[in-house]
Amino acid sequence: MRRAAPIAALLAVGLTGWYSARADTIILKNGHRITASNITETADRVTYETPAGTMSIPKSIVARIEHDNFTYTSAAAGGAKEPPVSAPVVQPGGGYAEIAALAVHDNSIDYTYLAHLDTEAGSGNAVAIEKCAAGHYAAAQFLTGKGDTDSAIEQYRQGLVYAPDNQALLLNLAVLYLRSSQFTAALDPLEHARSVAPDSANVAKLMGWAYYGANKLDEAVEEWKRAERLRADPEVENALAKAERDKQEEENYRQGETAHFSLKYSGGAAPELARDVLRTLEGDFNDIQSLLDFTPPESIGVILYTNQEFADITRAPSWVGALNDGRIRIPVQGLTEVTPELASVLRHELTHSFVGQKTHGRAPTWVQEGVAQYIEGRRSAGNASALLAIAGQGSPPRLEMLEGSWMGLSSDSASLAYAWSLAAVESIVGQGGMSDVSRLLDSIASEPSTEAALQDALHESYSDLDQQTLVFLQHEDVQ
Repeated sequence: MRRAAPIAALLAVGLTGWYSARADTIILKNGHRITASNITETADRVTYETPAGTMSIPKSIVARIEHDNFTYTSAAAGGAKEPPVSAPVVQPGGGYAEIAALAVHDNSIDYTYLAHLDTEAGSGNAVAIEKCAAGHYAAAQFLTGKGDTDSAIEQYRQGLVYAPDNQALLLNLAVLYLRSSQFTAALDPLEHARSVAPDSANVAKLMGWAYYGANKLDEAVEEWKRAERLRADPEVENALAKAERDKQEEENYRQGETAHFSLKYSGGAAPELARDVLRTLEGDFNDIQSLLDFTPPESIGVILYTNQEFADITRAPSWVGALNDGRIRIPVQGLTEVTPELASVLRHELTHSFVGQKTHGRAPTWVQEGVAQYIEGRRSAGNASALLAIAGQGSPPRLEMLEGSWMGLSSDSASLAYAWSLAAVESIVGQGGMSDVSRLLDSIASEPSTEAALQDALHESYSDLDQQTLVFLQHEDVQ
């Protein structure tokens, strides 16, 4: 996502405007709605931030929490991420609780016990196979809760060696592939799951996300329609409506393809522009690949719109100049070649694809936008005085408050959020170079929270990074 608002407006932005602009909503059982930010849940309480400070209410009075999440990877990102790829509730077999307690205890996995289950399952005994599936399922669930997606995938795969038809293993493995933007890989367990259970609504739903993430709209729509016929599901209903809007809009679009990109553009756009966009993106791909030490596993979708088409399809706030929801969506009305401004937008949005996939869709918005702006080429030097002046009005913005969606922000508040996020990333680069940024992204992918990732990668807390950002801006202001 890339802002359209000028940074010059920063001095006019009040801090209260930022804190009140978030779009997450707590819906109480009595029907009341609380708009808040930084919502966290424990076993019995829901805690959240408001302009009046931190509040907490009993979880028993909460009906549900609606997150206005916006991320930059397609069917992978889950996270509390978009799209909402929820793991289906499918138990791996009878006696699961007992096996789970033996496989995972004392906050760790008992690998010796898992090896014993594997040996027993190797005999072909049906009960032993069921126990083996349950053990690896429990281990994978534990690792998923810890944020270690790669190791969780390995546990599901190991269980499938002995229990290849187990639906719980197959579907949860597919979910993790989707959340990791490995859409083609997700199709393998899903196709096998369908061969075992042809009328599974879960399989159809997840196959829809796999095809959508792989930029195959026809197949995605077909699967989600199948899922709807099998079972009503609000997630499927929303996903299908979005995919059908895309499909209808893109019906007469032309196409172009390179090693890393699949591009569609309206008949009103010049073919020369489409080719120029692909050339530019391929050059940026190689550069960002080196900077972030990562290669996205799937082809990246790119859609070129007229201005009105962009507004109609994305339904984004007016200050959003481009958008990446797994597909890079850019308005290019009136352009016949890649201008310097368009080149910057392309590089910015492509960075979002890299960051989203490298972190399995778990990067907070300030990291996404800070890194994208930095790689795009933006710097804070010209805005340091304005940012310091805002900080001088009271307490400066806190990066922890910039984790969630920015889609509910006003243009001025968005400008502040972008500028502060860029300064934070610049301060990280200033301390340890791009390798520190790459290491932070890896930690975000595996640690349970951004705070934990900061400690793991940079040995800093949020408070430390906030202070480091202020010091960086003070240094920039005297240059």
